[in-house]
Amino acid sequence: MTAAAGRPAAEKVTAADKVPAADKRRLILDAAVRVFARQGFHTCRVADIADEAGVAYGLVYHYFASKDEVLDTLFLERWNVLLDVIRGMDRQEIPARDKLYEIASFIVDSYRHDPDLMKVIIVEVTRAANSFGQTHLDVIREAYDLIAGIVSKEQMRGNFKTSVTPQFAALVFYGVIEQVLTGWIFDLLPKGDAEFEQAKDLVVDTICGGLEQIAA
Repeated sequence: MTAAAGRPAAEKVTAADKVPAADKRRLILDAAVRVFARQGFHTCRVADIADEAGVAYGLVYHYFASKDEVLDTLFLERWNVLLDVIRGMDRQEIPARDKLYEIASFIVDSYRHDPDLMKVIIVEVTRAANSFGQTHLDVIREAYDLIAGIVSKEQMRGNFKTSVTPQFAALVFYGVIEQVLTGWIFDLLPKGDAEFEQAKDLVVDTICGGLEQIAA
């Protein structure tokens, strides 16, 4: 029987329809990263995310209550990985300089491998003090507190000056990295493999150079 004789015409099958259900949530999140990075969080719509992902508008709402929840999820996924990296480094029996280098390397390499996601996190969350940044202050501060703990332990060993508080050192450490990322995001600084590797060294030298005790 033909469609004209009463049988419904076959619906168009998209690439997204072939994706297993368990992966569709990830498909939507990845599409949201591209849309948020390209259009900005506040100017895009849920429909834009659906179009980018190649899924039905309603499917986005099946997994997420709003685009705010999409952004929350993207941020917390990545930030929790950062927290795990910092905790892991803190457990290592290595100098604080090496720990801070590995943390800086993780953040820089995160930008190198997924610049759109890092743009979204920096621009739409950590710098958005009146909205998403305010919402996530506790988890953002947790990263600062962990870094401050690394500095404090090195101060107790006598290797770092005590004239700089651990909390201030942690704030400056992340602040320097965030400013460098912002420079790359807005094309204010040259970027490439050489610049990425150099940034890791410069960030650590800047912070540790001001903290390390000078032998008498």
